[in-house]
Amino acid sequence: MRQPLILNYFSLLADDESSVRAQAVNQTCRQARQKFHRAVQARYNEATLERLLSSAEVQVRQAAVLALQVQGTMNVNMPLAGCLHDDDATVRNWATQTLWSIWLRADSVENNSELARLAEMEVSAESAPTILAGFEALLRQAPRFAEAYNQRAIVFFRLGDFPRAIADCERTLRINPYHFGAASGMGQAFMKQRKYRAALRTYRRANRIHPDLDGVPETIASLERLLGGEGKRENEK
Repeated sequence: MRQPLILNYFSLLADDESSVRAQAVNQTCRQARQKFHRAVQARYNEATLERLLSSAEVQVRQAAVLALQVQGTMNVNMPLAGCLHDDDATVRNWATQTLWSIWLRADSVENNSELARLAEMEVSAESAPTILAGFEALLRQAPRFAEAYNQRAIVFFRLGDFPRAIADCERTLRINPYHFGAASGMGQAFMKQRKYRAALRTYRRANRIHPDLDGVPETIASLERLLGGEGKRENEK
């Protein structure tokens, strides 16, 4: 059986595959990725790349996930979230990065650019009114832009306004139920409020979406020990 063409393009990334997997930040790696994305875009559309996500061959899945980092839209949000449970660590790692890339560009070019501008602003008591006014205007323009709610939740968290941070995480998850960042962030906000049962439920949700999140399994175990029987009952719900 002839191997998929995408594997030929995948070989353009680097002669030493380990350097690609480690994502060494150097000019050679960047140029290789650019060549890979140009080659794939010329021959593959999003629907075909989505089908390749379920390939039995691990390198095909790796290549498809990486290609979608540039070509993917919210149409592949669910299948990419499924890749967070892949047997291969590289697929899981690249799926994480690809999802973030897609979420950050999920609206119009103008709204994506405004989100990036707001997210890069340093949060302080002095800058907060300006930043929050910017988010308010953005969300009036793009009320279904899940990542805008998530980024505003981060601002509220940094300001210590945990109820509003939680509310925006909930809005994010209503629009995008695979948003592990919002689920994990909501758990952190509940922890700040010492609402440990709510934190446990939320961290478990984050872990179901993305089992590789740093520190989450350990936090779940710690909360289960803290809550004792209550923690077990929460798990049974």
